Amino acid sequence: MLIRLVALNARFVHSSPALFYLRNLLAENLPDGELELCQFTINDPYYDTLLRLAQGSPAAIFFSVYVWNAAYVRRLILDLAQIRPDLALVAGGPQAAHLELPAPVKLTVAQGPAEGLGPDFYGDLVQGRLGSLYRAAAAAPFVMPYRPEDCRGELRHRHIYYESSRGCPFACSYCLSATRRGVAYRDLAAVLAELELLLSCRPPVIRFVDRTFNAPPERALAIWRFLARRGGDTRFHFEIAPDLFDEAGLAFLATVPPGLFQFEIGLQSFNPASLAAVNRNPDLAKARSNIRRLAAAGNIHLHLDLILGLPFETAASYRHSLNEILALRPHHLQLGLLKVLPDTPLAQRREEFALRCCQEPPYPVLATRWLAQPDLAELYLLGELIEAYYNPRYFLATLAYIMDRETDPAAFFTALAATAGEHGFAGRARTQELLSTILAHHWRRRPDGELGLELLRFDWLACGHRRLPDHLVPAGVGDELKTAQDRLWRALPDHYPPLFSPQSRSSFFKRSVFAPFSAAALNQLGMGPGDQPGIVAFLAESTGGLKPRQATVFFPSPDR
Repeated sequence: MLIRLVALNARFVHSSPALFYLRNLLAENLPDGELELCQFTINDPYYDTLLRLAQGSPAAIFFSVYVWNAAYVRRLILDLAQIRPDLALVAGGPQAAHLELPAPVKLTVAQGPAEGLGPDFYGDLVQGRLGSLYRAAAAAPFVMPYRPEDCRGELRHRHIYYESSRGCPFACSYCLSATRRGVAYRDLAAVLAELELLLSCRPPVIRFVDRTFNAPPERALAIWRFLARRGGDTRFHFEIAPDLFDEAGLAFLATVPPGLFQFEIGLQSFNPASLAAVNRNPDLAKARSNIRRLAAAGNIHLHLDLILGLPFETAASYRHSLNEILALRPHHLQLGLLKVLPDTPLAQRREEFALRCCQEPPYPVLATRWLAQPDLAELYLLGELIEAYYNPRYFLATLAYIMDRETDPAAFFTALAATAGEHGFAGRARTQELLSTILAHHWRRRPDGELGLELLRFDWLACGHRRLPDHLVPAGVGDELKTAQDRLWRALPDHYPPLFSPQSRSSFFKRSVFAPFSAAALNQLGMGPGDQPGIVAFLAESTGGLKPRQATVFFPSPDR
């Protein structure tokens, strides 16, 4: 009996732990079955995927269904039912019950954790008499689903998803966790032993899927200490609540190697009314303080989330939340839309909050009682613009200036959005050159435009480019990079440790890029004495760390 277990992941490097859990359960209950794991992506050619699943003589195909792959899975099921009407099609996962298939397509839905499926399910599967719905026991024990050979097979070159606990201590009304209260924590000794096995595979990333990893904080600290000792080159991703850190945890986290940990922090809003409406009540003051402390340490990648479209969120309160999150200086922003997921407490209050959302997964919000559709759309596009400029790390110096000088950064980006609209931003690839062109055009409209353009030039060269694009070349000055190089070539001695010796002088000048900057720009960049212009050399070497850029060296202007 050949059974295919299918996941449609968002990217190739992702993996689906559901397949491995199900593989083990089927192997235990159907020892004579032939089990085949099939991991595709939602970007794979559809027809190729369909043919791959239909080939041979599978008796059953199991699908793991979530909001991001539901449309793709639904299409596969409809077409597989035409090719093989006798084929048993089984779906599990949070979106399985909402595929809405027309008759006569037959689909079996397994609802709840796979560990809770009883012997009736496996017996019906073998006998070819599966029904339409099987409800799993709500609370069933679970163990790590991976085998050593998985690291050489389906998990090779992929992120490994691991859960040391299941459930969430909170009940945010927009989340499916709100329907299943309580948390099941795995035995800590078993967790550490399993992590030891996974680390022997040397995966690039282990992503903990615990909904709130640092609750309780002492358990999180024990796992962090273990990973810091044994992690090697693997990176570890955690979803955390920033107000739950204790002093011991924060003190330890300041000592971990740069890049070892990355934290996804769901702040969602800074509007207390919105947070209360969705049953989320963090200590915002403590959250701000802890995030600033983590950011100041500079060794943990911080990914912060806001949600647009929550109840009671107005345009003014959302812009306030944008300013609050920008002030925390995370490494990555996710300014996403509220998803009104079926079966959540929030979905039951759609009429009360006048929530209008798309009718197909992932059900993004279109309008609310507080945000008409045009207003919500404008804020969504503003968030897209901010993400485009903030997340790629193209504009570190320019963004630092904006964050330092603007009392209302959201207003700056709102004005920039108008300039971006003139350049067709919404319909174009968001390349560094397009983003820089838009920002340069915007700076030229401001009284501090010359300084802004200098910072843009610095950012461009710090990203490794060896020539300035046309939109950043100052008018009427010729090739200022070549001129700056020639000036330093004539002025610097043959021996200038530690940068070069007489033997390496020519190589240094060939490998580096040189650009002049004003005293004001250098002062903003924290380079030079603060009151004199100079030349910055952009070296061939990278700075490394969480914000890698070309290393730089300041030289006083040779003619001073």
